[in-house]
Amino acid sequence: MKLYYSPGACSLAPHIVALEAGIPLQLEKVDGKAKRTESGADFWQINPKGYVPTLELDSGEILTEGPVISQYLADQMPASGLAPANGTLPRYHLQEFLGYINSELHKTYSPLFKPDTPEATRTERKEYLKRRYQLLENVLAKQPFLLGEQFTVADAYLFTVTNWARHVELDLSGFPALQAFQKRVGERPAVHAAMKSEGLVK
Repeated sequence: MKLYYSPGACSLAPHIVALEAGIPLQLEKVDGKAKRTESGADFWQINPKGYVPTLELDSGEILTEGPVISQYLADQMPASGLAPANGTLPRYHLQEFLGYINSELHKTYSPLFKPDTPEATRTERKEYLKRRYQLLENVLAKQPFLLGEQFTVADAYLFTVTNWARHVELDLSGFPALQAFQKRVGERPAVHAAMKSEGLVK
């Protein structure tokens, strides 16, 4: 399988999941602005949505959307515990967290990366993020990971998105449990390996 990614983007989450699960992936970097892959291919032809992550299966079929790709990878190695079994209530709780991170955090960060976003909008979006992080802070104050004791694909996604805070000058110092979570996840060997592979850490 091949994962199309951009360093530090949301594609880091399925990259982490693959390493946690022991799934070998071929990686191909994508220039998000030029929409060209590292090998020179037109990324629009690979994924008409134009964004990463994109997973090319061995069959040649294309799978898109980070939370979907992460669950697909986890399901290839169910013994990894990265996603609860399909049809169980914990699996729906996993999807609940994935949906929350996707809609309430991930998309709220987007305008903060654009240089032409008005300052008033930046301030409003940052305050919105803090309100949405509070729910996760409350969860993580009681347990090490979103679903309890087991690291899952939701944790990989939360870690990836929250890493963006420092790039957009979002102060999360008021969320000690979240900060401890980021440190805990960042120290996982597979997470460090994924970040090193993408040039995010040494």
